Amino acid sequence: MTTRAFDISVRGALAATAAMAAFGCGPSPITSARIERAVAPTFANLVHLQILRVGLTPVAASDIRVRARCHRLAADGSAAGAGEWECILDWYGPNRRSLRDVYDLSVGTDGCYTGIVEGGEGRLGGPTVPAQDGRSVRNLLYAFDGCFDTT
Repeated sequence: MTTRAFDISVRGALAATAAMAAFGCGPSPITSARIERAVAPTFANLVHLQILRVGLTPVAASDIRVRARCHRLAADGSAAGAGEWECILDWYGPNRRSLRDVYDLSVGTDGCYTGIVEGGEGRLGGPTVPAQDGRSVRNLLYAFDGCFDTT
């Protein structure tokens, strides 16, 4: 290979690397607004299912109001991107009793997340809770997964 051909080859490789780097450096699609819009309805649906599982009087998911406020737990102070997040969920059942729970979320670059109730076993219980009939059932509110669109 001649020196000129080598120079052209190296320049092409550098240009391709720069283009890929520039493409990957845009703003992250993982934002608090997107996470909040995903977590709130997921949590409302899980509350609905949990009530059924433990044998309490059914409540429609649409009657469970959830407001999520999420922020990224990044040492560099960035407010967007994959990583560790915290979400405060203020929720209200049909009796309008105000409840608040805090979840630690691990969010991937693909928009999928896992939430675990902060502090482990608390008011929401641990990984399992007793049903009305005495059975032990998985606590859907202790830890849950979900995904949202990142496009």
